[in-house]
Amino acid sequence: MRLLLSALFSVLAITAAIAAPSIKTDQAAMKLGRGVNVLGYDPLWTDAGKARFKPTYYKMLHDSGFQNIRVNLQAFSHMDSSDRLDAQWIAKLDEVVKQATGVGLKVIIDEHDYRGCAEDAENCRSKLLAFWNQIAPRYKDEPDTVLFEILNEPNKAITPDIWNGLLRDALAVIRKTNPNRSVVIGPANSNNFHSLDKLSLPEDDRNIIVTVHYYDPFAFTHQGATWTNPSREKLIGVTWGTPAEREQITRDFSTIAAWSHSHNRTILLGEFGAYDKGDIASRTAWTASVARAAESNHFAWSYWQFEGSSALMMSSRTNGSSRSTRR
Repeated sequence: MRLLLSALFSVLAITAAIAAPSIKTDQAAMKLGRGVNVLGYDPLWTDAGKARFKPTYYKMLHDSGFQNIRVNLQAFSHMDSSDRLDAQWIAKLDEVVKQATGVGLKVIIDEHDYRGCAEDAENCRSKLLAFWNQIAPRYKDEPDTVLFEILNEPNKAITPDIWNGLLRDALAVIRKTNPNRSVVIGPANSNNFHSLDKLSLPEDDRNIIVTVHYYDPFAFTHQGATWTNPSREKLIGVTWGTPAEREQITRDFSTIAAWSHSHNRTILLGEFGAYDKGDIASRTAWTASVARAAESNHFAWSYWQFEGSSALMMSSRTNGSSRSTRR
C-alpha cells in the first residue's frame, strides 16, 4: 500500500494525535505508544542515494504524534557465507537508530526475514541466531527506547513448536548482553492473535512485549491484492464500517486483552493496515477503529506502513490469505 502524504499520512497523523492521553496504560505500552513501520523495502540498504525515506522524516513523524518506529530489516541478504553481516549495512542501521532516537522516537529493531524462514527452518535458525549474536552486543549500551523483535511473522516451516524453541534460543543470545532490554515476540502462524495460546514464553522473563498483527476482515484490507490470490484482482469495492463490522473489532481485541491479562503480558499491535484499492473513507474508518480498539485495551501500536511501492510493501502480506483461511 502506498502511503500518500496527501491522504493516508494525514489520516495516520490524526490517528496518532487524537489518542486520549488520559487512557490508563501499563508502563511498557505507555512508553512504546503509537508508531509506524518503516524502511522495510527502501533502497537505503543497498544504495543510500536512492533512499525514499529522508532523515527529516524522523522528526516529522515524532512531531505528528508518533512515538515509535518499527524498522523492518531484511538482514539475511546482507550476510556472507559465514552469516556475518555486511559492515556497511550495519553502519546504515547504526545511523537509523541514531537519527530516530535523536528526535525522541522509540526504535523496534525487527528482523523481518519471515519468508525465507517459512521455507527452511534450519537455515532460518542458523541465520537468526547469527543475526542476534551480532546485533545484540552492538546495541547493548543503547537506551531502553531501543527494542529488539526476534522475528516477524514466523509461519509455515516455523511451526508453533519449532518457534517456541527457537525464540527461547534467540532470547538467550540476547540476554547475554541485554539482560533487561524489552524484546518483542509474537505467536507463530504469522503473529495471528488466534495463535496466542500456542505461544510459550519463559515465565521468569518479564521484559517481553507480545506482538500480534491485525488485517481483518481480509477481504476488505486486501481487496485487489493479486499476490495473495489472482482472483483478488476483481475483488474491488469492498467497503467497511457497519455496526457489526465495528463490533467484530471490539470482540477480537477483547480476546487479545483477555490473553494479555491472564498471562500478564503487554501487547504491541505490530502491524495493521489496508491496501489502497479500498475507498479512503472506509480505510480511514477502519484504521481509526483499530487504533482506538488497541488503545482502549492498553496496547501499543505500529501501523503498516509509511513509505514504499505498493507491490514491494504489500508483498509482506503474502501469507495473509492462508492466515485468514486458518481462522
